[in-house]
Amino acid sequence: MKYKNPYALVLGGYVNGYSIIRELYECGVKNIALFDYGSSLASKSNKINYYDNFKKNDANSLKEALKKLHKKSDYIVIFPTDDLQLENLYEIYNDIKDFCFVPFNYNNVIQSLDKYVQYEFCEKYNIPYPKTVNIETIEDLDNITDMMFPVLIKPNKREDLTTSVFRSLFLKNIKDFDKNKKLLKDFIEQKITFLASEFIPGDDTNIYAYVGYRNQEGIILNEWTGKKLTQFPDNFGVFSSGSNEAPEVVKQQGRKLLEVMDLKGICEPEFKYDYRDGKFKLMEINLRSMMWHRVGNLSGVNIQYSQWLDAIGVEVPKQVQNKDKIVHFVYMKHELINLVCRKGYWKHFRHNVFGGDVRDFAVYNRGDIKPFLYDLKGLVKGVMGQCLRQLGIR
Repeated sequence: MKYKNPYALVLGGYVNGYSIIRELYECGVKNIALFDYGSSLASKSNKINYYDNFKKNDANSLKEALKKLHKKSDYIVIFPTDDLQLENLYEIYNDIKDFCFVPFNYNNVIQSLDKYVQYEFCEKYNIPYPKTVNIETIEDLDNITDMMFPVLIKPNKREDLTTSVFRSLFLKNIKDFDKNKKLLKDFIEQKITFLASEFIPGDDTNIYAYVGYRNQEGIILNEWTGKKLTQFPDNFGVFSSGSNEAPEVVKQQGRKLLEVMDLKGICEPEFKYDYRDGKFKLMEINLRSMMWHRVGNLSGVNIQYSQWLDAIGVEVPKQVQNKDKIVHFVYMKHELINLVCRKGYWKHFRHNVFGGDVRDFAVYNRGDIKPFLYDLKGLVKGVMGQCLRQLGIR
């Protein structure tokens, strides 16, 4: 090891941030820091030994917090958990690169966040993806009427972190489009661009992912695959439960995307299975750690730890994912709220929570109970809120 006092720095203290902290701690990393926008479940963990806040929309705030940590550490290995953090890191890259390991390809990270660019690579390299049109101007909205409904509309980049724009908009038919046309026009006038894609039929049990760590020399050091068992709060949401089940084609397509796009760091292409033609079609590529990445740890692959070792100059051991036992990684908060508000969800709840050979619950850790207790407040509020909405009280 060429550094005397390196620190692992996790940005963001939600489930994905806490899972990174748990993995690194379990692998023997001694110095773990957390930067967050405010109080969070991970900030309550006894596994971190440095904590600081920074402003969400302010790259300079992040830079100053990094300089402060640098007084304590000679090298900082950064683990981002949202796209805005990637953009902020890109903005301050030249100011921090001498004392920080920033896990992306500086030459293309901003372009690679754009889903339209991701789909252009799919077209070029024969990787399945939904039929798509780019919406950059108000006139482009007319192209949606030529598509086969239903249509799913998403911002080209994650904009919901800094604006009021939706993460996804599902249009069942032309009436839905007409009803939402003014909303789309308003966002376009705010310089937000969109992708309108054919909706691949099937619910949220058909989403698979490849997760790989590709180093700065372009070598994939470790990788794993899995599937989202269900999402929250609906088919277009975020992880509720996940497993280590996925066919080989998901690995092949995911690995190819990392290589042809020259992506570096921890990357996660997500695919949805289309039963009409039997293909796994790219939905999006995430260039940072996601909420359900602990599935990899539970099935024998330590992606976060691989980045840590690579960053500090230690050889990364090759790991092979265990597929012999089915792992279920469950975020009970999302499962319970889904059970309350999603009709017919009991079959999924029963399978996710009680199925599989190995079950692990996000946040809950008897040796580090405070994050769970903190998150429990959110669970109670979330379930009560959904119950009140169901009763028409809220």
